[in-house]
Amino acid sequence: MKTEIVPASQIARALEVLQRGGIVAFPTDTVYGLGALAFNNAAIESIYTAKDRPLEKAIPILIGDLSDLDKVGFDIPDMALRLAARFMPGPLTCVIPKKPTLPRAVSATSTVAVRIPNHPDALALLRAAGPMAVTSANTSGAPNPLTARDVYDQLNGRIPLILDGGKTPGGIPSTLVDCTGEKPVILREGPITLENLISALE
Repeated sequence: MKTEIVPASQIARALEVLQRGGIVAFPTDTVYGLGALAFNNAAIESIYTAKDRPLEKAIPILIGDLSDLDKVGFDIPDMALRLAARFMPGPLTCVIPKKPTLPRAVSATSTVAVRIPNHPDALALLRAAGPMAVTSANTSGAPNPLTARDVYDQLNGRIPLILDGGKTPGGIPSTLVDCTGEKPVILREGPITLENLISALE
């Protein structure tokens, strides 16, 4: 497979690849992500193959707009909707009940992690493509890719397309919060603190 690097503005080219069941690397507000359409099980499985990622690891869903939450979530708790409205786009990932039609390759459990990245190129792609299953565009355990070249160096020959949007900011991953109970439970610390979450819910 030949890996092509094109400017991040070439959304139509990325859509061609995604709609054929391919996977695409693109910049986000942390590192470069590697994504497939969220409802294409075979495409999501090819992310695992490209990355040498263990199949038991769930893959988060990125969306381009709050209105897309209903496409991937089921019976979404009010708490999740309020936190999403306050902190998305941004460094918050909410775990919510999963829509039953989402492929098992996304998550083998009844929940799914969802985020809206605060990056113009990522948002442009997600708003055009719809929800995508996305993880970091590196081989499993390798350094996180901050540039299109970093992605190419690790995944050349394994993926068809990289959208080059320049260097990404890196930084710490988003705060991961379980929104399925009565109160928010932080599963991974990040830029948004528990105090921030509680304050937003008051």
